[in-house]
Amino acid sequence: MDNATEPQSRLSKNWPVHVALILICAMAIVPFLWMLSTSLKTADTAMEFPPRMIPNPIVPGNYLTVINNPKANFLLWARNTLIVAALSVAGTTISSAIVAYGFSKIRFRGRGFLFGLMLSTMMIPFPVTMVSLFVIFRWLGDHTGMMWLGTFKPLWVPAWFGSAFNIFLLRQFFTTIPDELSEAARMDGCSEVGIFLRVILPLARPALVVVALFAFMGTWNDYLGPLIYLQRPEQFTLGLGLQNFQSQHGGTPWNQLMAASVLVVLPVLLLFFLAQRTFIEGIATTGMKG
Repeated sequence: MDNATEPQSRLSKNWPVHVALILICAMAIVPFLWMLSTSLKTADTAMEFPPRMIPNPIVPGNYLTVINNPKANFLLWARNTLIVAALSVAGTTISSAIVAYGFSKIRFRGRGFLFGLMLSTMMIPFPVTMVSLFVIFRWLGDHTGMMWLGTFKPLWVPAWFGSAFNIFLLRQFFTTIPDELSEAARMDGCSEVGIFLRVILPLARPALVVVALFAFMGTWNDYLGPLIYLQRPEQFTLGLGLQNFQSQHGGTPWNQLMAASVLVVLPVLLLFFLAQRTFIEGIATTGMKG
């Protein structure tokens, strides 16, 4: 009897926390619902005040109008974004995992200092370094004979040199893996590369999924990077193309702009829901040790 009433008493004590969490979640989802509602309205009803959440009439044709718009090639922009995202996700995940393995499983002099130095780079925002990076890529183009500015390379090549946050995330997860597994593999004659590939990576799948999702969302939503490095409309990614779609009209057609925004957001939402269980597992088990 006591065991049955314990969860109920705990729930009754924590109801203010639950109500607060529900309110916070509702506040977070309202902008998305407003965007979805506006995307199904006519141009006139989209500007109504006070706004109505339930559109009347419902105009699903806004999505076809956006996709078939001759001045906004969303399919081409989506392809460009997928190319950059795939290369960035692969580079960030692979390079961050290699560096994180070194910091977590290989003992060497100065490891703590280098790890702290790497973490300190997280405090430097991209706008601080974007001018220096632009100069570096222009210099590479002038001295290597290979075009950098005006191509996708500045958007994905840096990802192959690791990310401080992702290295930290993976390092914290790798420290939860018992060292006895690595020692047993060494006694069987396995090299460090073999231990990394056959022992560590299979056990770190949830953390790797978290890193891949973060990298994908960062690249998919990136606006400033493409704005700096891309020059031709056929190279635009979705973030830059969405801004270009808005600026092409004298008066912004909010219903079509919201339809385009829904199309941009939808792949990220679908990817998160498909990988939700692994994502939560990776977040929950990261940083439990070390």
